[in-house]
Amino acid sequence: MMVIYLASGNPNKVREFRELAESAEQAGGRPQIEIRSASEVGGMPHVVEDTGSFTGNARKKAYALHERLPAGSWALADDSGLCVDALGGAPGVESAYYAGPRASGAENLAKLVAAMRDVPDGRRGAYYICVLFLFGLDGTEHVFEGRCSGHLVHDPAGSGGFGYDPLFIPDGYENTFAELEADLKNRLSHRGRAWAKLMEWADKPGKVRAES
Repeated sequence: MMVIYLASGNPNKVREFRELAESAEQAGGRPQIEIRSASEVGGMPHVVEDTGSFTGNARKKAYALHERLPAGSWALADDSGLCVDALGGAPGVESAYYAGPRASGAENLAKLVAAMRDVPDGRRGAYYICVLFLFGLDGTEHVFEGRCSGHLVHDPAGSGGFGYDPLFIPDGYENTFAELEADLKNRLSHRGRAWAKLMEWADKPGKVRAES
């Protein structure tokens, strides 16, 4: 059993990672992975995400949580965002704080809708990126990146997902992430693709040791 504590205070991310782990286990032949919330070890420590990169921010979060973990556990940090072509890649690494340091997901979404209001359909390309930083039992570090390309609609649609999902339609589909079923979204998403790379690594003999 590989026990992973998620370095996040976002319950939506905990839910998504648990769904990803369960789907991998149900597929058979994969190592058993248990995703635990940072709340089980006193909560996620405050981290100033000031590195300017997804990998740097994820590393800071994983290190901060790892100090609180019981022996034999792994710390996994996710840093992700939406990069919009017409905005020069914004909100990008600042996706969680696009409307300000204390902004809610709804406020971030509203700011993006306003920023893109006059952008025509042909210039609404965007992609989600996710960097997973896994801090291991013996101090080893592993980085896994996933991307999902698509475009933004003019008006939010759907009640599923979170963040900017109601605006984002992945390539090859006609519905936003917030309208897709959770299983399908997880397979297509930047987070799902980064997780798939983590699972490929974990599948290799000797990579995962049992919890001590």
